[in-house]
Amino acid sequence: MAKLLKHFITVTRHRNAVMIHCFKAGIPLQGLMHDLSKYSFTEFFGGVKYFQGNRSPHEAEREDKGYSEGWMHHKGRNRHHFEYWTDYNPQTKLMSPVKMPVKYVKEMFCDRVAACKIYMKKNYHDKAALDYFMKAKGRRVINPETSDLIEKLLTMLSEKGEKETFKFIRKLKEY
Repeated sequence: MAKLLKHFITVTRHRNAVMIHCFKAGIPLQGLMHDLSKYSFTEFFGGVKYFQGNRSPHEAEREDKGYSEGWMHHKGRNRHHFEYWTDYNPQTKLMSPVKMPVKYVKEMFCDRVAACKIYMKKNYHDKAALDYFMKAKGRRVINPETSDLIEKLLTMLSEKGEKETFKFIRKLKEY
């Protein structure tokens, strides 16, 4: 029961933090709808089983089973994850990353920053989300333009702080 409550609190705190960030980013509806699938049976109870409190339960589930059923469910329903944006390339006939619409890159930014705040707690700093992003840069299957944009936003956060970055994000248009 303790893990169930702790997981619920963590998911809800994360969702609330993303919601606040989405309002600051000028995408309030996305903030209100953010990560509702985390309360579905597949994601929620898998999250309870693998809950640790200091990292995503998906990582522990992957270590245990070789894949994460919760993550597979989540990424297929939430457009703010670059993993959602893959499709068959008509020329190569291979799965390839697709450029994300800017409104979902904005939400991805909000999500990444909120996740760092929730999991890092008092150790959070404005460079944390950029550091996390850069750790896997060479291994990530993401559209180059999408990668460049999210890296630009995370770099701006690390150098100029939240106020300036959210001001910039609100003015950001489709590319």
